[in-house]
Amino acid sequence: MTEPAHPQPASGADRSADLAEMLGYLAACWDEERRLLARQLHDSLGSSMTALTMHLALLTQHIPADNKAMRDRSAQMKTLLANIIETNRKMQLDLWNDKLEFLGLRAALAELVPEWSAASGVKARLSLPDDDGVYTRTQGVVLLRCVEEGLRNVAAHAQASEVEVVLDDDGDQAMLTVRDNGKGLPQDGGQIESNSCHGLRLLRERARFLGGSLELKSGESGGAVLRMTLPK
Repeated sequence: MTEPAHPQPASGADRSADLAEMLGYLAACWDEERRLLARQLHDSLGSSMTALTMHLALLTQHIPADNKAMRDRSAQMKTLLANIIETNRKMQLDLWNDKLEFLGLRAALAELVPEWSAASGVKARLSLPDDDGVYTRTQGVVLLRCVEEGLRNVAAHAQASEVEVVLDDDGDQAMLTVRDNGKGLPQDGGQIESNSCHGLRLLRERARFLGGSLELKSGESGGAVLRMTLPK
């Protein structure tokens, strides 16, 4: 009687491939949950706040001109509602960028980079292809997340005065670069593996899952360069 064959232990390469596939799947599920939550915030909370603003405007029209206390209270309520609507809008954008889904990656980046620059005080330049490339939803999300993570790290660590975001697309692959003129990487921080930022490590695995790569290195004239390359 022959003994049953025992399964061979997975090699290191197989385990890495399995890990990249699992992380890619989990990240895609996470993105879908974020998309659905943003849509719920828009459809439910957003529409309710807009309706309340309209009702308040109608009620304000019936407040006597000489009733200053009521008019002041109405103005306070209007300001409060406006703040809630703006907070809800920012939460939706943090969760999911509708421009990416409906208008494409170029439109999403054209909004994201200037807004980040205004909020951070760091001068930002954006270079985009003339035409909007064709990307799957997953590819677009990963490229956008790369820019978001790169800009977040510039604001938090780089001490930079300028940053450049460049999207190149030759039809076969997309290359996204975030380059700053800051203090650069630590001497031992040239590899993502040695970087403590889990956001970058997750991005690397997502790029690998899509057949691409993510590279973090020192710039030729200082600063740091984050570059993602994805095949199309």
